[in-house]
Amino acid sequence: MPVLGKETWLTSWELIRITVPVIIVTKILEEMGLITTLSMMLEPVMNLIGLPGELGLVWATSIFTTLYGGMAVFAALAPGLDLTVAQITVLCSAMLIAHSLPIELSISKRAGAPLVPIALLRVFGAIIYCFTLDSLCKSLNIWQQKAELLFSAVAGNPTLVQWGVQQCRNILLIIAVIFAILLIMRLLRSAGVLGFIERLLAPVLPHFGMGSEAAPITVVGMIMGIGYGGALIIRETANGKMAKNEIFNSMAMMGLCHGLVEDTLLMVALGGKLGGILWGRILFSLIVIFILVRLIKALPRKISYSS
Repeated sequence: MPVLGKETWLTSWELIRITVPVIIVTKILEEMGLITTLSMMLEPVMNLIGLPGELGLVWATSIFTTLYGGMAVFAALAPGLDLTVAQITVLCSAMLIAHSLPIELSISKRAGAPLVPIALLRVFGAIIYCFTLDSLCKSLNIWQQKAELLFSAVAGNPTLVQWGVQQCRNILLIIAVIFAILLIMRLLRSAGVLGFIERLLAPVLPHFGMGSEAAPITVVGMIMGIGYGGALIIRETANGKMAKNEIFNSMAMMGLCHGLVEDTLLMVALGGKLGGILWGRILFSLIVIFILVRLIKALPRKISYSS
């Protein structure tokens, strides 16, 4: 338990370093009326995936910082919006596919994957998946009930003190969620669930342009995250054990589908449904990479995996 407490504190400190400035900037933008301006700029993309323009700031923050930064903006904005469970699931899906791009794309680049194609794959992959998910939810009338939000806001026009107290409560709530997720991760690891998921996915990935060296690493990255999986690939690349096409296919798969346990649980805490943020995301990623591998094979070899 002391180890878990230390791990929670270290993760929470990273969260605080990111979210407190993000919350303050969001408040300043709100007071200056710039939230409305930014929402109008982001509205076309967000409307395409069935979301109000204000949530564009949540996704943009996730893209350029981390999921925690996006959660901070969500905690500040979402209580004032009338969101459905489907909308939150769509937003969570977008955040999961495209977040922390400055950091994660640099890891992909160091691993040997071309920067621009991976970036485009993640952003446009998120838009395509979320458009499809939103359309399915509406046509099948799934998750259309009003969402019950984890976070709350002060009613009316709160003073700065009231606003500050509420944001502190929301941050403490996020820290409690982090502690619970870290505890669940430890329990899953001890019970062998994570190992089971690895064994389940490992035989599948060779059909998606990854050989015996790349598949196990890709599975680890999908479960534990790009930072962990990318580090393993960088090591294998240095040893010359992976071909360029395997590196690209592996990082593309991880880009669309990673953090399957920890990140997914964070989005469950926001109100996202597993059918959309986990199972649908995995299926979409497998379909996209399956098609992508075959399209790239049809290209001239000189440009197939160029950076």
